[in-house]
Amino acid sequence: MPSMLPPLLPAEVLARRQELPLKPAPVTLTGRYIRLESLQVERDAQALFDVSNGSPIRWGERSVDAYDAEALIWRYMFNGPFDNLADFTASLQAQVNAPNGLCLAVFDLASGRPVGVANYINNVPDHLKIELGSIWYSPVAQRSQANTEATYLMLKHAFDLGYRRLEWKCHSLNERSRRAALRMHFKFEGIQDSHMIVKGRNRDTAWFRILDSEWPEVQAHLEGLLYGG
Repeated sequence: MPSMLPPLLPAEVLARRQELPLKPAPVTLTGRYIRLESLQVERDAQALFDVSNGSPIRWGERSVDAYDAEALIWRYMFNGPFDNLADFTASLQAQVNAPNGLCLAVFDLASGRPVGVANYINNVPDHLKIELGSIWYSPVAQRSQANTEATYLMLKHAFDLGYRRLEWKCHSLNERSRRAALRMHFKFEGIQDSHMIVKGRNRDTAWFRILDSEWPEVQAHLEGLLYGG
């Protein structure tokens, strides 16, 4: 007996593949705690370098003593830590120039200062899927609502555009990222062994996802975490 194929998707779903650009359009997304803006290297590089290079941070009552930037920010990232502004700026520029991605600066609304970077990456409009990745936050924003709200805003924007699948991937050893994904109700899909070579080392990659059919439950969960039930 021949195997059965799934039914054809609705015409309006298939049409979205032609409507979504390979490079996501610039956007500003504002929440209660943070604002995401398309990153501008000339505007943002110095301020982001200052909060990610291990130097002490003093913002009025908010302060962070000197810290290990490799351990707290860059250990599981594709690049970094950075010894100088020029190398850091070049890395940001490469993200801005990605043909299938959109680089966003994360601004803390209370201070008006940038506290991190988040990206839409690996955009595949033909399959209505996109990934949230290359995400980092300064210690001044870690353990705050910044990551949860940025993720919420990015998920909502992508699903509103018509994507069916949002992905989150991280190094299998990155327990902090894996816990964050599960806390935000991404579904764990497994480990892809020997997925990449990063900084001369093997990377086994943990895969997570949210589907459009799962988004209403996840949206309610994230809004509860952020703004109360």
